[in-house]
Amino acid sequence: MTQHPRVTCRQFVEFLSDYLSDELPAATHQDFEWHLGRCPDCVRYLATFKTTITLCRKAFEPLDHEVPADAPEELIQAILAAQRNL
Repeated sequence: MTQHPRVTCRQFVEFLSDYLSDELPAATHQDFEWHLGRCPDCVRYLATFKTTITLCRKAFEPLDHEVPADAPEELIQAILAAQRNL
């Protein structure tokens, strides 16, 4: 019986971006899938990582609505200044 190569949780985290962008070699991708099938902690970590990526992308989407009329002017200016510094 051939033993399947092991992927540690640390290795899983180190290569997670490559895994999600489908840039891992086929054999390594299989090892990650194997690990996911056996490690509930990494399954949760992967779900949280995906959620974080989604939320970060949404944070930079353009707003489809106008600024409320009662928004403090100093808040508006602070936000505009922060955007200029990005």
